[in-house]
Amino acid sequence: MRVYHHQLAGETVTVNVPETSDDMEEFIQWWSHSNEPVALDTETTGLDIFSAGYRLRTVQFGRRDEAWVIHWERGGIFRRALTVLTGEDQFLIHNAPFDWLVLCQHAGMSLADLAQRTRDTQVLAKLVDPRQPQEGGIGAALKPLSAFYVDPTAPDTQGDLTAVFRSLGLTKATGWAGIPLDHPTYNLYAGLDVILTARLAPILERELDRLGVRPVLVEYEHEVLHICAEMQRKGMVLDLEYAETLSSKLAEIEDQYSKVARRYGVESVNAPKQISEALLGMGEDLILPGNTAPEYTAGGAIKVDKPVLFYLADLDTKDGSRLNVRKPNPLAEAIIRAKRSGKWRKTYADTFLETVDPDGRIHPNIQTLQARTGRMSVTRPALQTLPSSDQMIRRALLAEEGGVMISTDFAAIEMRVLAALADVKQMKRAILAGEDLHEYTARLVFGDGFTPKHRKLCKGVGFGKVYGGGAATIARQTGAPMEDVQRAIRAYDRVYPEIKRASARWQREAFANGMVTISATGRRLPLDRDRTYAVVNYACQSAARDCLGQALVTMKEKGLLEYLRLPIHDEVLASAPKEDAADVARAIEECMTFNLFGVPVAAEAEIGKRSWGSLYGADY
Repeated sequence: MRVYHHQLAGETVTVNVPETSDDMEEFIQWWSHSNEPVALDTETTGLDIFSAGYRLRTVQFGRRDEAWVIHWERGGIFRRALTVLTGEDQFLIHNAPFDWLVLCQHAGMSLADLAQRTRDTQVLAKLVDPRQPQEGGIGAALKPLSAFYVDPTAPDTQGDLTAVFRSLGLTKATGWAGIPLDHPTYNLYAGLDVILTARLAPILERELDRLGVRPVLVEYEHEVLHICAEMQRKGMVLDLEYAETLSSKLAEIEDQYSKVARRYGVESVNAPKQISEALLGMGEDLILPGNTAPEYTAGGAIKVDKPVLFYLADLDTKDGSRLNVRKPNPLAEAIIRAKRSGKWRKTYADTFLETVDPDGRIHPNIQTLQARTGRMSVTRPALQTLPSSDQMIRRALLAEEGGVMISTDFAAIEMRVLAALADVKQMKRAILAGEDLHEYTARLVFGDGFTPKHRKLCKGVGFGKVYGGGAATIARQTGAPMEDVQRAIRAYDRVYPEIKRASARWQREAFANGMVTISATGRRLPLDRDRTYAVVNYACQSAARDCLGQALVTMKEKGLLEYLRLPIHDEVLASAPKEDAADVARAIEECMTFNLFGVPVAAEAEIGKRSWGSLYGADY
């Protein structure tokens, strides 16, 4: 038995690394002599759990003073003894989905069994404070949490191991696979992580109790965590041939528009100084609608970011459609198209090809509590950042053989949530009457003779209320003159006065509650003192996320989990056999249809062909 000691919060903790069958028997005795939850963790060769050649290296267990690092990679007795994982014991895991999927994929464990026995300390931490460090929070990583709650000198295990990798001639990318299994630092830090998790859990539980966070919210978040981990485990079929062709096509488009940019003197589309100088030389003033001067970066350079380029190119920042408010600048449009093609190639097509598993599937990582408001995200690849109109990238992802894709989307969820939470009387009446809410608003604001541009403007103002966008942002997004936007905002406030009153009330309540607003489901949402107006955005975005989360829970209860593939914003993507698609689509719709404080939340399912892109116009 190799034994390591370390000082933690003024106490000596022990990390044991068994080497013989007698050592493993001692581990079993340690395991069986306590009814306390045990912290669980794994060390592996990297992050791409489903990639060819991926290995599970160690499995470690710990309580507050002692840990055991079991070398799974050695096989034999070190694997057989881990039958402890199949019992009834409860586990504490930090970022549980990763370890669930590793143990499911590489140790034959049941994901559902592990999930029902797990308390995830990362979930607990995010319910205590969902902010990232750059937002003024502690963050949800084990190191900063341990330094704050357990011991300020708690080691940064990943950071310190990176230095060890370098000393061994390894990189951060190759170190996890290449470091010797018996390296002292590797084993010590593997053990310390579970000891820190074991110490962190009861502290966070006490914090949740002190702050009045309801236990039902904690249980609900663990249920959503399990559902999304199951979706990640299943993954999606990749059209490999299409993805390879797509990568080449995007590279060609990037090169084509980069050549256009070079004709205007821009050698690199990623060089802001070159871009601003060229645009100024073409007579552009680089002033956005609503501004009186260009905006500048912290370093003093003129901004030529997305809002500026899209305005100059006369394109909508959301879907790339033509705004028809000015003459398009050909350089700005070339830069947009070159940069987008390069980004899409690297972020999507190439990532598909890098992460596809031996069975031809990709497994996007679903972060269930990514944003401060609890909104989910999908990373590697970041599918939630795709434009709503895209079919090109989505075409690469397929339903199962013989199946079709089903997309079910909430109908105007943001505005329905706003109407429900702020009790907006006229808005609720329009929703109950089945009216197009933006047309209804345009009629109230501009009269019966309203135009499509009026509808677009009212839609922009409504989303500005939900997302905290000001008049300048609405002007850029809608292409409407600033005076028209300001007039529309004033009219909007007259016809829907409850929104301003609710915002003022929620801000007062947040001030009285230590700059924290409480969501409809009891989620704590810290506000920034210089952005208290964001309370409307936080309240609506958080409630909309929980409409989706509760719908996912209902789908699982109705036996629909096997069909689910991804939650994307307010959309649920599913794959079902062609002959069952209508029934599955109807069942998912029903799970996404309910009442929220007197406002009907509705959803509409669309059945496509085999590819996700078929729901956006692709022919397959």
